[in-house]
Amino acid sequence: MPSRTSVPPHRRPPLVVTADGDLLDDLLRLAAAGAVEVEVAADPAAARTRWQPAPLVLVGADQAQPCLRARLPRRSRLVLVGRADDLDPGWQVADLLGAEHVAVLPAAEPWLVDRFAECGTDGAAARVVAVVGGRGGGGASILAAGLAVTAARGRLRTLLLDADPLGGGLDLVLGWEQLEGLRWPALSGADGRVDPPALVRALPSRGDLVVLSWDRGDPVAVPAEAMAATLDAARRGRDFVVVDLPRQFDDAAITALQAADRVFVVVPAELRATAAAARVVSMAAPHCQDLSVIVRGPAPGRLRAAEVARALGLQLAGTLRPEPGLCRGLERGEAPAAGGRGPLAELCQRIVADLTGRTIAGAA
Repeated sequence: MPSRTSVPPHRRPPLVVTADGDLLDDLLRLAAAGAVEVEVAADPAAARTRWQPAPLVLVGADQAQPCLRARLPRRSRLVLVGRADDLDPGWQVADLLGAEHVAVLPAAEPWLVDRFAECGTDGAAARVVAVVGGRGGGGASILAAGLAVTAARGRLRTLLLDADPLGGGLDLVLGWEQLEGLRWPALSGADGRVDPPALVRALPSRGDLVVLSWDRGDPVAVPAEAMAATLDAARRGRDFVVVDLPRQFDDAAITALQAADRVFVVVPAELRATAAAARVVSMAAPHCQDLSVIVRGPAPGRLRAAEVARALGLQLAGTLRPEPGLCRGLERGEAPAAGGRGPLAELCQRIVADLTGRTIAGAA
């Protein structure tokens, strides 16, 4: 078993949302004093894909109302910032926006420098990967589980997060349905910061892998706030996070899309599956910065992986050859890629290595 090594540093910069040139100049000066660079978005449309991943978001008073109208998801570490004349009534707007603080300049300048400095000294955040099927039964859940199992084999502290309430439950894919621990219905009311150690202790786990899945009761809606709080805790308390997304994107799924460093669409090498995947891609693309396709065989019509990628307008991230023993293993409760051999395990090892720099060897 390889010894655990830390994930290479991966820090997202703070995000500043403002079109006020004078305010932006002030915030850039304060960020420089805190020894960090920032990303800048002039409006909510430009901020949307960076809203969730950023460790800190500062919304200028000029963009508070536009952000409210854009219905950006609530998140922790959100600050409304401006001058006294621009922030009347600041707290009412901040409460509607979900901001934790109102920073009034110039009095709040030292406090903001400290907040910027914290973003430069915090430990590296977890890498977040999302997987979605191009069509039903496309194999996305198996890939998501395989990625999580592979990361945990490499001694990365891993969370596998099931965002598909109609998918049957990722605990079943792992063969973990008998393990004790909380499922989504118990956490669907979370609307603030979730303590990372408490989250890990509460969920079903084995070794370095913990899973947040569904129970066998009636599906419950997961609010975007609950998803955001869970992802925030995961980024602070884990090394690697894998999210299995539904094909119909609700607010919680969009929140996960926006938080992901990479998103993979899994598409069988079939014409109709490619056509279905095109619709999924059109819905996902506005919410993520790095979207690519993984093509799964067999190809009954000899459709090539490169042709599928070209039809979708996406980069080809990998292919999966048929693996008959995989489905038989799932029926026996064997987790995907657990043995470290086969096409799925090899693809998962490469993806985890690309994202973390952590080489994970296959089975001896």
